[in-house]
Amino acid sequence: MSHVLGRTAQSGPTVELGSFLARDGSEGASVALDLDRPHVSLFAGKRGSGKSYTLGVLAEGLAAARGVTGVVIDPMGVFAGLKAGGEATVVSAPTVAADALEPRDWCELLDLDPASQAGALLWQVAESARTLEGMQRAATEADAPRAAIRAVANHLTLADGWGVFNPEGLDAERLLEPSVTVLDTSKLTDQALSVVTAAVARTLYETAVAESIPRLPWLVIDEAQSVLDGIAEGPLRTILTRGRHPGVSLALATQRPAALPPVAISQADLICSHRLTATADIDALATARPTYLGASIQDRLPDGVGEAMVIDDTTESAVTVQIRERYTPHGGDSPRATGRAKL
Repeated sequence: MSHVLGRTAQSGPTVELGSFLARDGSEGASVALDLDRPHVSLFAGKRGSGKSYTLGVLAEGLAAARGVTGVVIDPMGVFAGLKAGGEATVVSAPTVAADALEPRDWCELLDLDPASQAGALLWQVAESARTLEGMQRAATEADAPRAAIRAVANHLTLADGWGVFNPEGLDAERLLEPSVTVLDTSKLTDQALSVVTAAVARTLYETAVAESIPRLPWLVIDEAQSVLDGIAEGPLRTILTRGRHPGVSLALATQRPAALPPVAISQADLICSHRLTATADIDALATARPTYLGASIQDRLPDGVGEAMVIDDTTESAVTVQIRERYTPHGGDSPRATGRAKL
């Protein structure tokens, strides 16, 4: 029977994480993570330490467990292998509805001050129209200064070129399907990535607040430092601080904990850290060091690839774990020159 991190109860869905790792390198009993209750979890580690691999282990568990589902934001395009398990789907060109963003999001996204004439017009059309086409039409027909109309129209044309706005884009029903949904955002611009992340986060949270949902969602984000600013920051911060009550979990992975806002670390009840070497990143994790950890974060961090220190605030424990092998292919390995032809 596995030792379950993240809860004190004995029953409920879990994901097999790996096995205890002793100081002499020997492996012990199996270790699992709780999926029965909502969590905020942080997965950290320098490049090549196994951080994204471990995130894939979590996604495999979400795909197999009942009562939960997962949405993976995949900015590096490394999680497509999850579909090999038959319980995950990959969306290669994710789109969202324009009205999934709030008027203030539009102003920030297009860098138009809401107090300016153009910003006020953009706020107005974002509030009244449901589609990007409708916003463009409303802007050109508005009773506003010509310069403001031209500015808004040009900015909306720019946004249209990102290719992520579609009235039939991802909605709550699609995101809450039993299978894990992998959103391949590797081809999106930074602005488009923020749009998709903000819309998905807000949709999951608002749906969970407003109605009884068929399964508890986990929003899983790789390279989270790239979206925890801009228009995605607000919806993600809401899940960080208020997501547990309606049942929305958040799993953030990063190579650079120091680049995350402090709330992302302070709100995490599960921290899974692979090897880190940058002082700033170690110091960032150290801000959340609980009294029960005993030694310093730096002293407890593992050295080997696939080894992780897991800090569990629910059981007030810290353990070292050897992460298990994936059931599905992992796409996160770096390309190698070995075996390639010399042209």
